[in-house]
Amino acid sequence: MKIGQIAPDFTLPDQDRNRFNLGQHLGKGPIVIFFYPKDDSPVCTAEACAFRDRYQVFQTMGALVVGISGDQEDSHQKFAAKNRLPFTLLSDEKGEVRDAFDVPKKLGILPGRVTYILDKQGILRGMSSSLTNAKSHVDDALAILRTL
Repeated sequence: MKIGQIAPDFTLPDQDRNRFNLGQHLGKGPIVIFFYPKDDSPVCTAEACAFRDRYQVFQTMGALVVGISGDQEDSHQKFAAKNRLPFTLLSDEKGEVRDAFDVPKKLGILPGRVTYILDKQGILRGMSSSLTNAKSHVDDALAILRTL
C-alpha cells in the first residue's frame, strides 16, 4: 500500500470469534492496524504491550487499535489475557488480509511487521515498518495521528 490509497475492506474473526469488518468502523475515527508475526514471541509481545501501555492516548485521539497476525483465535485470546491487551486481535490464518495490505515478508519467509495508520475514511496516511524495533511503531503511529 502507498500513502493516499484507500485500505482494502476485510472481515476477520477476533479473539472472541466475533466478526470484525473494517468498513463498519470507517467514519468513526482513525484506525491503527498493526500486523505482527506471532503471538507470544518476544518482539511481538513487546510491540503489543507498547500499544497497551499507550492505549489511553490512542483512545483520547479517537483512534481504534487493531492487531493482526496469522495465529488462531484461541492463541489470540490467551495472548490478550496474558498481557492484558485492551484492543482487538484479528486472526488472518490464510494471510489474505496481510497480502491485500502488501505487508512484505522478511527474508522471503517471515511475516513482516508493519503498522498502518488510516484516517476515518480509510485512507492510508502513514506507516511504520521495522521487524526488530517494534516499540517504534507506537511512537510513529501517534506522531502520524497528531497530524490528522
